[in-house]
Amino acid sequence: MTSSHFRQTDILLIGAGIMSATLGQLLNQLDPTLRILMVERLSGVALESSDGPNNAGTGHAGYCELNYTPRQSDGGIDIRRAAAINEAFQISLQFWNSLVERGTLPSPASFINPVPHQSFVQGAANVAFLRQRWEALRAHPLFANMEYSDAPEVLRGWMPLVMQNRNAAQAVAATQVKSGADIDFGSLARSLVDALQKQPAFELKLNHTVANLAQQANGHWRVTLEDARGGGQQVIDAGFVFIGAGGGTLPLLQKSGIPESRGYGGFPVGGQWLICNNPEVVKQHSSKVYGMAPVGAPPMSVPHLDARILNGQPSLLFGPFAGATTRFLKQGSVFDLLASVTPQNLCPMFSAARDNFDLTRYLVAESLRSHESRIASLREFYAGAKAQDWTLATAGQRVQIIRRNENSGGKLEFGTEIVTSRDGTLAALLGASPGASTSVQAMLEVLERCFAGKMPEWREAITALIPSYGVLLTEDMELLEQVKGRVLNGLGLTR
Repeated sequence: MTSSHFRQTDILLIGAGIMSATLGQLLNQLDPTLRILMVERLSGVALESSDGPNNAGTGHAGYCELNYTPRQSDGGIDIRRAAAINEAFQISLQFWNSLVERGTLPSPASFINPVPHQSFVQGAANVAFLRQRWEALRAHPLFANMEYSDAPEVLRGWMPLVMQNRNAAQAVAATQVKSGADIDFGSLARSLVDALQKQPAFELKLNHTVANLAQQANGHWRVTLEDARGGGQQVIDAGFVFIGAGGGTLPLLQKSGIPESRGYGGFPVGGQWLICNNPEVVKQHSSKVYGMAPVGAPPMSVPHLDARILNGQPSLLFGPFAGATTRFLKQGSVFDLLASVTPQNLCPMFSAARDNFDLTRYLVAESLRSHESRIASLREFYAGAKAQDWTLATAGQRVQIIRRNENSGGKLEFGTEIVTSRDGTLAALLGASPGASTSVQAMLEVLERCFAGKMPEWREAITALIPSYGVLLTEDMELLEQVKGRVLNGLGLTR
């Protein structure tokens, strides 16, 4: 027998990942009297894409991801996206550092650790590209400390496993930023929520799913929750709703019925890692080395040999290997993709599927690869890799955005996007990379779009948390130096 009861809240956060945790913490810092309810369908916080093994943990800063700096038609290197992502990442670092200073977050080493970010290429043409990229980036203030080398003896010091048993005649080169970071976003999200749970106006409901949500005449949202353990239903009256449910966001956004949700579709991409289980190998590699994506591969499949600190333990991952899937969540249903098709997004999704048939074929082929084939890809990075030292593990799901396009019907996009209702009472985050690393900027955008009337009185408090808020660091060199020094020291990222 089920039961139903009614309660009110100012803020309803759907999903207990890094995005909801960040928004909840921002709102609590700005107004501790706000009643905040966080709802999560799983039995714990940050168990999907935010969990450490489910993402790359790079703190995407544009330092090593070569796909963020494409070559232009005139032969130049476009660094705009890398610079924008790095600027956003600096905002995240400032926020986390402020919370550490206030005692809201625990020791930085529990969620962030210094790990150099490196790019590595092979072949004369790629070496020329990397040098050109380095020259373009080092002229930018945020990348001024990037190093370049094509000398094998230098690279052996930077990345000994990668240079092990390598053909001395092969042209190779790498760049490095020593102040890069590895971030366990699962640990970070859990710490943010742990701090919220100490506040009287906050509540976390685990094992609860959203069965329905509908806007009322007064603008509030009536949200029906179902207890997955058989505890019945509960009806929530929420003044504001944020859907930060990762791959589960699109179906919930569709349920909301807001006009702004029409035409959006999702393209799920699976992922897998090779994880090293030999501690003698793990201790020989202490950086994140990114290479170039294979032709036809999606951006999240850029291969990298990745030093990680997960739950306090050093790890070594290689991948990710993309794969075809119909699930929107790692712990989702094979019917997720089919269930997301509506009359409003049927045409965009069909158009995107037609235009990206080669990508689909690539993903299917990746899913069918053998262990030996994956080890062969690893050996392009680490020639001495032994198959018995590595096991395959499933990474988090990524649901890329399909957006209605007037010219072609639908377009597949790789990135993140915030969708908000016209009245600002509901917001949702769609997409994947760069995702978690830019979570603070994304949630500030939610505040600016949905709490515009509150922003003038909140601005001073936001600036106290994030000194560069509203200012481009590249336009204030004095502030840039102050912020970087404070953050790098405060978060233990100096080497």
